[in-house]
Amino acid sequence: MSLGVYGDVQRVKILFNKKDNALVQMTDGQQAQLALAHLDKLKLYGKAIRVAPSKHIGVQMPKDGQPDAGLTKDYSNSPLHRFKKPGSKNYQNIYAPSLTLHLSNIPANISEEDIKVAFEEKTGGAVQAFKFFAKDRKMALIQMASLDEAVSALIAMHNYQLGDANHLRVSFSKSTI
Repeated sequence: MSLGVYGDVQRVKILFNKKDNALVQMTDGQQAQLALAHLDKLKLYGKAIRVAPSKHIGVQMPKDGQPDAGLTKDYSNSPLHRFKKPGSKNYQNIYAPSLTLHLSNIPANISEEDIKVAFEEKTGGAVQAFKFFAKDRKMALIQMASLDEAVSALIAMHNYQLGDANHLRVSFSKSTI
């Protein structure tokens, strides 16, 4: 989900009686506030999502033996967390959702065409523009046709495997192409 762009998601609980609602626990209040500020009322898959503070302090895991139907997940040890290192550069690169996405961790043998095809096949969206960074071909910018497509592409393509050991990193960009 796109909340991971604004902080590290620790736990998620999809509500049993309202499957289109979930409680999401972030690492701290600042990360939760960033997610709320950037994602509330954002259109995702054609519908506006609602992000609001919860009255609950945290998401409780089900007790041993208690049925949960797989609705509660613990991501506290996820290797995909972007902000686990204090002072990480990721804190300096947090932007509002945009048509342009920043890509990093691109292997040297991957071409512009490889990336464009992967984005279009995996997301069903239309790539409008693409540009490798002049000084570092491990990074690029890609522009999607709509904000909905860009958000969907970020969700689908972050951690997408490119090559044997490389997983694509995707975030929103303030730059345009």
